[in-house]
Amino acid sequence: MIKNFMPRPTPETAPYWEAARKGELRVQRCASCGRHYFYPRPFCRYCASSDVSWVRVSGRARLVSYVINRRPMPGFEDVSPVIALVELDEGPRLMTNVVGVEPAPENLPLDLRLRVTFEERGGTVLPVFQPEEEGA
Repeated sequence: MIKNFMPRPTPETAPYWEAARKGELRVQRCASCGRHYFYPRPFCRYCASSDVSWVRVSGRARLVSYVINRRPMPGFEDVSPVIALVELDEGPRLMTNVVGVEPAPENLPLDLRLRVTFEERGGTVLPVFQPEEEGA
């Protein structure tokens, strides 16, 4: 059932999903104003320039908000119940899952430092985030 809910790449999002399949996190960056942005689109969301390109980002982020889903949909029981909004060090925010941590509020303080990792789900590779190791 999980396959029915997987993202379907579009021409605008294909580079994002291709990068994820290679274990890279890429977002778009505007050459005119220098800002990174997400969701993919053919023009900069800040200055409307069409001089944009896909760039690899650090994969480091901070936890902005989250919810712990205690009642997953059928077929999603093995997916992390932590649905999160993270802010990349480069600026854009992404919806994702936080993995590698017990899903309890005391383990998920806001501003928790995270790093990207990738999980295969239903034939699609998704970027997810896990807590950074101390001193990383």
